[in-house]
Amino acid sequence: MSNSFPRNLIDGYIKYLKKGYVRYKETQEHLAVYGQKPDVMVISCCDSRVTPEGVFAAGPGELFVMRNVANLVPPYESTEGQHGTSAAIEYAVRALKVKHIVVMGHAKCGGVQAFRENANARTIDGDFIGRWIKLLEPAAIAMACMPVDKIDDPQLAMEYAGVRQSLKNLRTFPFVEEAIVGEELSLHGAWFDIGSGELRVMEPESEVFETAPSAAFMEI
Repeated sequence: MSNSFPRNLIDGYIKYLKKGYVRYKETQEHLAVYGQKPDVMVISCCDSRVTPEGVFAAGPGELFVMRNVANLVPPYESTEGQHGTSAAIEYAVRALKVKHIVVMGHAKCGGVQAFRENANARTIDGDFIGRWIKLLEPAAIAMACMPVDKIDDPQLAMEYAGVRQSLKNLRTFPFVEEAIVGEELSLHGAWFDIGSGELRVMEPESEVFETAPSAAFMEI
């Protein structure tokens, strides 16, 4: 084995074999033979502090997760190119036939912060990140023209707006819209606070984010 492979990953793998794999051994064996059939796709940020499987206490095979910078969904386009997020959405809806897609933003999102700090700049450093987070421009315009949130925190407001825009972009995919109309698919917005562990869920009609009903079930 190469000495350059991170030792902490090997240590973590050993712990996984002793605890995680043993816990889900039968599930893993079943998934290996029969494949995956998750009901939910989560589109989340690739921020290392946010793990959808951890937030939702999901085991193997329960979530189909797509992570990218700032949990963005680009609008549908049929041009040539590498469309990683779009490919994942297509696979989730057409092949796996998930019943729900959740776009989950989070507090202190670096991608959102980079957009806010460079929104008026012509370019943002990097070959790819600048073009990617420009997907937030329609969200910023919508937020300025029709503010939904009565909050003083511009970072939080932009994080919410980014989730709303990604949900709108999801509906530009013909197969997504078809599944929604056929009542085979539902879209959801969520936001997670890294520090407090609070989850907020977007109400579909008002598009306002409200704290998930967790307090009554918490055991201190």
